[in-house]
Amino acid sequence: MYERKTLPNLHCGLDLIGEILYGKWKIRLLWFINEGYRRPSELQRKIPDASRRVLNMQLNELEQHELVSKIIHPVVPPKVEYHLTDFGMTLIPVISALGHWGDEHEERLRALIIKSHGKT
Repeated sequence: MYERKTLPNLHCGLDLIGEILYGKWKIRLLWFINEGYRRPSELQRKIPDASRRVLNMQLNELEQHELVSKIIHPVVPPKVEYHLTDFGMTLIPVISALGHWGDEHEERLRALIIKSHGKT
């Protein structure tokens, strides 16, 4: 896995949030875990465009950043579940607000995204 050689800029809240939440699927993973989808296979079904490898990497990073905890049940085969930590729960209102903003501006955002992809 890629390791940075220098420490990122950590001088403001937006930089800190970017370092923790950067990753295409992290916000969705947090949201779906909050919604009750806790097993890796459930999360994979909720985000079918993501590879299992990438989801596992991003779940591991969320665990390292203390936003989720992983429970491995001692059964055969092992049963893994993810849960939001108290710290991770503090992000849910923020994610919800971002989702509402996206819903309110859905048509405009979709048109802008389609327009930007039309330019190559």
